[in-house]
Amino acid sequence: MRIIFTGSGEFGIPTLAALLEAGHEIFPYTQPDRPAGRGRKLTPTPVGQFAGKRNLTAFRTADFNAEKLPEADLMIVIAFGQKISPAAVAHAKLGAVNLHASLLPKYRGAAPINWAILRGESETGNSVIRLTQKMDAGAVLGQSRLVIGDVETAGELHDRLAIDGARLVMKVMEQLRDGSAREIAQDESAATVAPKLARESARIDWNESGNEISRKIRGLYLWPGCRVQLCDATGARVAAMTLARARAADSEGPRWHPGEVAIDGCVVCGEGAVEILEVQPDGKKLMSLKDFRRGNAWMPGMRLKSV
Repeated sequence: MRIIFTGSGEFGIPTLAALLEAGHEIFPYTQPDRPAGRGRKLTPTPVGQFAGKRNLTAFRTADFNAEKLPEADLMIVIAFGQKISPAAVAHAKLGAVNLHASLLPKYRGAAPINWAILRGESETGNSVIRLTQKMDAGAVLGQSRLVIGDVETAGELHDRLAIDGARLVMKVMEQLRDGSAREIAQDESAATVAPKLARESARIDWNESGNEISRKIRGLYLWPGCRVQLCDATGARVAAMTLARARAADSEGPRWHPGEVAIDGCVVCGEGAVEILEVQPDGKKLMSLKDFRRGNAWMPGMRLKSV
């Protein structure tokens, strides 16, 4: 098949790889290169970088709707970052489909993976839908389901869903080609939203419950990340880090204040506590708390201050 692939983020790379491996003719479109890193060097999108490694020309465009598109059998849209016009949606013979990382109509929007963890879902999945002008509201062509791990981070779930999504897209493609695909309208009354995240959303209020805080830590890692300062009993900063993985735990007792490290190493919350499992100290790689404590103090009475 001749396929127009529009995508920018890492989520679409497993699907793009599967399409190439299956021998389809791909015309990839992605967002323009943007400044990144300390040097603000122009850097391709993850899809642009992947295409370069495969000697595949990726068309960088700031206005996809203004492009003269090649003839195609199908358009696939995954984490592209631009709204596509009705004319472009109707361009390919079999139309346009979108891979979205939730069980639609739940979690329409920019951050479905994060919000599934933040809201305590036990499972999530992928949906392949018809592309429409209303965000993530198109008819469902196929879905898959994944169980969310008890201490799984949003980054880990993202990678699992990306791989799973590639299989789902390939399945739906074959159904579209042989005419067996079924379109099921979404139930608008069951729709929920997964709005875009901001750095401010990663601030921790230690007066919340251990369950809420552990979900926040996992649901916001890798980005924007719950950054904290580890302070000693006097309030002096000992280390700065991003909390990566945690689980709810029992509190050591009422004499401990929210945000303080208890005798067993857990951090006290307004209700219960959280056991920090992994951290990423500023300028260093992700590590277990056990490894962090080999070279750093993590003592009862120390405090984690959200920044």
